[in-house]
Amino acid sequence: MTAVRSVATVSTVGLLCKAFFGLRLASISAHGLPNLLDALNSEERRKSGRGIVTVANHISTLDDPVAWAVLPTSCYLRSDTTRWSLGASDIMFTNPFFSTFFRLGQVLETFRGEGIYQPTIDTAIDKLNTGSWIHLFGEGKVNQHTDAHHLPRFKWGVGRMLMESAQPPIVIPMWLTGFNQLMPERRPFPYKYFPRFGTQLSVTFGEPLPEDFVRKLMIPSLESDRKVVLGDEEGATDEKRLVGGELDRVREKVTARIHDAVEELGKKVLESTPDSLP
Repeated sequence: MTAVRSVATVSTVGLLCKAFFGLRLASISAHGLPNLLDALNSEERRKSGRGIVTVANHISTLDDPVAWAVLPTSCYLRSDTTRWSLGASDIMFTNPFFSTFFRLGQVLETFRGEGIYQPTIDTAIDKLNTGSWIHLFGEGKVNQHTDAHHLPRFKWGVGRMLMESAQPPIVIPMWLTGFNQLMPERRPFPYKYFPRFGTQLSVTFGEPLPEDFVRKLMIPSLESDRKVVLGDEEGATDEKRLVGGELDRVREKVTARIHDAVEELGKKVLESTPDSLP
């Protein structure tokens, strides 16, 4: 029953977003969408249980779910083609109604200040290990800054998810533009709660990152004299062979690689449309 309610929630929200654009209250364009759809529809990926991670810049409170209006409606009808995302407890899970709504909308509740080892990150890793799609905003919060070419550093939980997944997920960088005009921050009450009409939005999906990029970043540390091996237990993952500062350094590198991929995509988008804001 919960699965049915979840599909109903996701479908309703997705169709409302499509209707918003269908009524020409705003416009949205998608670029590189096949990069995501090919991954979602890959039979080989499904059979192997390999997950998908999309990572985007975060420029408004409506980035998710509005960005997913570019997806075919059929994607809303199956849990394996609907993203799971992470949402802050103090913003999204503030009362029983919102908590139920966001959980049915496939949002995992995260708690600020509890770090990268909180149970929610464990749950996200479990989702990836069963072939699910996880969407992340690496910055961890909305940033409507003026320097669109440079993103704040990403949270290390991004690196942990990729390093601890049983199989390397398909990682797809994304770049959003115009959403900060749809829901500008610091507007007076009650306008701050309503989207602005007539905005032009775009969603760009980059090429998937190389499958072995995480492994390549880990190899120098695994071969370094500084590594500490936690026993020789059979089936130990590479991530479990790194501890302490070395583990932190590798996790930082993995997270930085994702950050750079998103930022580089953003620069390409902004260079091709110089009048566009993020």
